[in-house]
Amino acid sequence: MTATARPTPRDPSDDGLVRRGLAVVGVALRGAPRPFTVGITGSVLYAVMMVLSSLVLGWITDEVLLPTFAAGAIEWGVVVLAVTAILGVALLKAIGVVARRLGAYHAQFRLQATYRRRVTRRYLELPIAWHRRHPTGELLSNANADVESAFFVAAPLPMALGASLLLVLTAGLLIVTDPALAAIGFAVGPLLAFANWFYQRRMRSAATVAQQARAEVAEVAHESFDAALVVKTLGRERAEEDRFRTVSEDLRDKMIRVGRLRAFFDPVIEALPNVGILLVLLVGAFRVRDGALTPGDLVQFAYLFRLVALPMRVFGWLLGELPRAVVGWDRVSRVLRATERMVYGEAPGGGEGGAPTSLEAVGFRHPDTVREHLSGPDPVGSAAATGAGADGDGADGHRRGVRSVTFDVDAGRTIALVGATGSGKSTIASLLVRLYDPDAGRITFDARQLPDLARDQLAAHVAIVFQEAFLFDDTVRENITLGAEVPEHEVLAAARLARADGFIRALEHGYDTMVGERGATLSGGQRQRIALARALVRRPRLLVLDDATSAVDPAVESEILRGLADAQLPATVVVVAYRQGSIVLADEVVFLADGAVQARGPHEQLLAEDASYRELVTAYAEDARERAAAGRPADPPGEGR
Repeated sequence: MTATARPTPRDPSDDGLVRRGLAVVGVALRGAPRPFTVGITGSVLYAVMMVLSSLVLGWITDEVLLPTFAAGAIEWGVVVLAVTAILGVALLKAIGVVARRLGAYHAQFRLQATYRRRVTRRYLELPIAWHRRHPTGELLSNANADVESAFFVAAPLPMALGASLLLVLTAGLLIVTDPALAAIGFAVGPLLAFANWFYQRRMRSAATVAQQARAEVAEVAHESFDAALVVKTLGRERAEEDRFRTVSEDLRDKMIRVGRLRAFFDPVIEALPNVGILLVLLVGAFRVRDGALTPGDLVQFAYLFRLVALPMRVFGWLLGELPRAVVGWDRVSRVLRATERMVYGEAPGGGEGGAPTSLEAVGFRHPDTVREHLSGPDPVGSAAATGAGADGDGADGHRRGVRSVTFDVDAGRTIALVGATGSGKSTIASLLVRLYDPDAGRITFDARQLPDLARDQLAAHVAIVFQEAFLFDDTVRENITLGAEVPEHEVLAAARLARADGFIRALEHGYDTMVGERGATLSGGQRQRIALARALVRRPRLLVLDDATSAVDPAVESEILRGLADAQLPATVVVVAYRQGSIVLADEVVFLADGAVQARGPHEQLLAEDASYRELVTAYAEDARERAAAGRPADPPGEGR
């Protein structure tokens, strides 16, 4: 595998960076009004005290320092008043700084936490088809790095609003103090504006591609970690290292470009106001000599003009965050705006025993794989290219799925779906539990169409166990209950029915044994049986087994299927099967070919009447006999524990 180039993301400037940035600011202000109120109040207090401090310094210069030097004596009452004024202003200024920072960072972290939850909640609402189109690394980046980038702008926001007031007050005082000097000082403004414009123009695309590069690094890293067994067993460590190095170095180069732009911009923003101060002092010294200004006025003016540099730096900080904020918000809002969703009804799904289930002229095709580009919303009509199981391409070599499938299952009966790879077995299994909705036809559960069932009812009464069993890094018991309040005897009963109780008790801590990430400490067959117990403990009325016992011994598989048939509250069972030992336990067989039902009936009848069926189901038995003759195991290894 190699790291592939992605399409160049859309430049945020296409739609007006400032306008879109202000929209993000509006979202932030509406999302955390109280923290921003505290922060802005503190910032306003700080701005007023900064201006007041300049007046205090001017007054001290003219009324305390110069008279003291001229008289050669100290008036302690005036000195105490001056010190009190300085300390009072400093104290109020400190309170303003504390309030500003507390409010700003509280708002920032609150917004980030809120939108992480919203993105995660939206992930849970979006259908499987949407998730199949988006790499896991990209989804992780949306919920973490993109959310953080979107609301970094919250930190300088209160300070920028306070700085706006500071700029207005300072400009007014500068003009009142000396209009000529004010004109000289304000000449720096156009230079600062040009520097800001130049920086933003260069920073837009740099921030966009850097943010996408973060997602690519996360994607490659997650994929490499997730495929650790493949990487190790096939000796792909160096190749994966090279692949990760490629995207990491690409991210490094793009972040260096961002850093270079900031390294150029920040010193310019710092230097230009200082140049203005030097010009003001130079010209002001001559005006003091000519008597147009007092020394106190010049000190006050220089101090005020120094304050002008602060808003400029704050605005630069805010504008510097806007490109990242816009890019991050675009990526986050694309998730929040996604319109695909499963619509559920309010019908109950409860009842006694198994539920009668039927498919009527059901058709569904998995569209071609389409990975969403960064330049826009989800492509219309794009969906997952893979089902939950191993269905391959159809006979036409194109899109997978089923053409027109009709069959029914009586309550409490077991039906086996049999067919070659790509015939549509796993697609039907996914449709039965409503991972997807069919393009045509309808599926009923207890005489109700699946979309009519309430969301919690569907989850409570319809369950599926996949071939690839997923276990959480938790105890065996928690993997069976998934946090639900289930009596201990029901957990044990489900484990016994799944033929898992024996090996679970043999583990070091029994049901309290930690299974590791994805159940790494267990064999494939053990993981499958725990996943089956997880489904059974919920006592589903429809149980779908998508090749869910492929990793267990045939004898254990037969025990499991017989146990399901003999259970006190038997479920309606639909099992994707290929072993004859499993197929014969079904009440009926539905034979699929090229996405349609080719034959249906008891196993023995189909074996005698349908040559294609006979050829398919006997192929495994012949292969098993060949393995036995060669002294090899009949099933893949891995179940021995």
